[in-house]
Amino acid sequence: MSEVKLAATARTEFGKGAARRLRRAGQIPAVLYGHGTEPVHVALPGHETMLAVKHANALFEIQIDGKPVLALAKDVQREPVRNVIEHIDLLIVKKGEKVSVEIPVTVQGESYPGTIHVVETQTLALEAEATHLPSEVVVQIDGLTDGSIVKAGDITLPQGSTLITEADAIIVTITAPQVSAEDLGETDEAAEA
Repeated sequence: MSEVKLAATARTEFGKGAARRLRRAGQIPAVLYGHGTEPVHVALPGHETMLAVKHANALFEIQIDGKPVLALAKDVQREPVRNVIEHIDLLIVKKGEKVSVEIPVTVQGESYPGTIHVVETQTLALEAEATHLPSEVVVQIDGLTDGSIVKAGDITLPQGSTLITEADAIIVTITAPQVSAEDLGETDEAAEA
């Protein structure tokens, strides 16, 4: 995943009023923390930051006073009605450092004809290098039959990643759709008409 470069400005004002003024000016209040450093309060450019956090586990290169700092978005607080970003917590990371992240699960392939697949878990917890985070974990279901279960331990992980989720956690199940007696009655009535 590529780094998103953002120029940040240090914040000196705090509280609701200061945060509202920042948002009106098109900026997003944020906090950088980690690696034993004191939290650094910054303001990020609103539009660029909003586009970057659309991608899960986006890696940011934050420029503060001319110094680059690598960070991951750990918490994005949104206003629920308008879905506007109100605040971001950023975790400072170093190149080569391993971090724990939630990676989305993507299902590929077609199960056996007449079956459907149900995704039981939408994300997997992985440990991966901060500068090489996978964007997705692919689960292949080609030809799986009714009753098949794909567990977290069965999935081929992206290179350099280790599984944190329990290996026996169910990720995808394959089932044959069940037809109820009511559905059969409706089908018979439609055939008679």
